[in-house]
Amino acid sequence: MNTDSAILLIHCPDRPGIVAAVSQFIQHHGGNILHFDQHVDREKQVFFMRVEWEMAGFDLSFEDAAAAIETELVQRYAIQSSFHRSGHVPRMAIFVSKLPHCLYDLLARVASGEWNVEVPIIVSNHEDLAPVAERFGIEFHCLPVDSNNKSTQERREIELLESHDVELVVLARYMQIVTGDFIARYPNRIINIHHSFLPAFPGARPYHSAFKRGVKIIGATSHYVTEELDAGPIIEQGVVHVSHKDGVGDLIRRGRDLEKVVLSRAVWRHLQRRVLVYDNKTVVFS
Repeated sequence: MNTDSAILLIHCPDRPGIVAAVSQFIQHHGGNILHFDQHVDREKQVFFMRVEWEMAGFDLSFEDAAAAIETELVQRYAIQSSFHRSGHVPRMAIFVSKLPHCLYDLLARVASGEWNVEVPIIVSNHEDLAPVAERFGIEFHCLPVDSNNKSTQERREIELLESHDVELVVLARYMQIVTGDFIARYPNRIINIHHSFLPAFPGARPYHSAFKRGVKIIGATSHYVTEELDAGPIIEQGVVHVSHKDGVGDLIRRGRDLEKVVLSRAVWRHLQRRVLVYDNKTVVFS
């Protein structure tokens, strides 16, 4: 768990020799591969890879390795890549409205040391969850949003994120739509959670609508945010079976439990650099 390692994510047109080239690059510089995973989209002929190796014994610094990857691999194979160090501690902001279940779950995982991430700020459009932030010793910023001040408040949100060096934004049941300008500043770095009834049961009371229809499965979906509402690349999903014995309260309770689990899995995969986005889909490495 504490091994200092480098993580390389790549995708490129599929062709022979890519695996060999990456492996030889790591071996040539004295690296020891810890994890190696790959996938080929045969329909589009695109190659995807995640490889992680120990930095101990590697003869390049992280910065020099990034430059060498660019010259020795990226340019040669027309690779799209991202390069990360496992020891880096990312800074994550959480956006919430009034529902606390996802917020508590995320903060508990951080506070317990399960996740190696910092949460410098919590942002909300309501005051309701300020006591939660105080309990965990985190700055809380309430920025109420309406049709008249949305652009102004969003600029303030962006200023907060930039001043705290935030790299990842998690919408933990934040009941506001973020604009394209906001999204463009954090591409594939804004994670949302919603119930999987959409679009069949939209609105503020989806579980009540689902109960009236007698659904047999409820679910949750976590995805990266794009300008098309709730249509971004999906990271994680989950479902649970329900029956005629379950009332509205049961559906809400079980749905919120599922939302917590699905969101946490999505955030974990992102923090572990296991997600590659391509063509509005994701490759999620195990």
